[in-house]
Formats: sequence, C-alpha cells, structure tokens
Amino acid sequence: MSSSRWSPWLTRGLGGSKFKKRLFSAFVSQEIRAIVRIGDTDLDGNKQVAYALAKIRGIGTASAYAICWKLGIDPHAILGALPEDQINKLDWAVRNLHELAPSWFLNRRKDPETGREMHLIGSELVLAARRDVDLMKKLKSWKGVRHSLGLKVRGQRTVTTGRFGATAGVTKKKAAPGGK
Repeated sequence: MSSSRWSPWLTRGLGGSKFKKRLFSAFVSQEIRAIVRIGDTDLDGNKQVAYALAKIRGIGTASAYAICWKLGIDPHAILGALPEDQINKLDWAVRNLHELAPSWFLNRRKDPETGREMHLIGSELVLAARRDVDLMKKLKSWKGVRHSLGLKVRGQRTVTTGRFGATAGVTKKKAAPGGK
C-alpha cells in the first residue's frame, strides 16, 4: 500500500472529525484493547468512554458523562486506549455510583428490603424489577393484578390498543342477497 494514498487523509486533519483524530492518535501511540470489561459487562474498546459506558444496563449517557467528569477522565477518549488504572477507577465508580452521585441521581432510592439508597446495574437491575413486580402480585395490589392479567398497568387506554392475537378492526358487512 503506498503512502501517497494515505497522506491526504493524514495531512488534512482527518476530515475535521475530533473523534477520528482521537482514534488515530490513540491507534498510533499505543495498542487499543478491543474489549474492556467494566461492571460485569464487555464493552467495545473502540468507542468513546461515555458511549461505551452507556451500554451497561442501568448507566445512560448522562450517568456516563457524570462519572467521567467526576473522575477527571475525558468522556470522548477511546475506552480501549485508557490505562489500566483509569479503567479500574471507572469500574469502581460504576459499581459504587451511590457514593459519588447525589441521591436524586440514583435508580433505586429507599430500597423496600434494606431502606438504603443504591444504584443497580446489569442483572441486579433486572432481578430487582422482577422482584418488585412479584411483590405487587403477591400483595394483590392494583398494579399487581394488572401485571398478572397481562394488561396495561399505568392507566393507558385498552379499548383499541394492546390487543392480543389477530388484528381487530371494522369490517364491512356483506350485501344481503336480493335487494338492499
């Protein structure tokens, strides 16, 4: 492959994209890990830190940016190019977000079982939601009854939406033989 083919791309500032510049500088300077494990989730090492962290269940882009800013890590840096100590800091912060963030930022405030404020991620979040629904069913609350019947829970209309089976609609009656 000739260098003349790549030289315009390198000399023109990579098309003005900051992401391409960061990716290229990380690629040239060091090895990029393809997969990084944070919070019991395998993340794409070629993505920016904030967007890679957002792939963890329970962490959105706002949480990811907040974690990066709190730790002093560039949210637009490439995740696979970060040193091991910064990845360990990110892993600790994702697992212990309740220690870093204010209580209104957490996804599980005043847990019914323990009374503590927590931020659940990954399978813990899924299991907690399932336990909450099972508790509502056991208590036979209105939401629990709706969950057990498979109906809408939050007050939505059910006359025309949420039907099961074949599509139901208005059908035209067949014309009667012999007249009208």
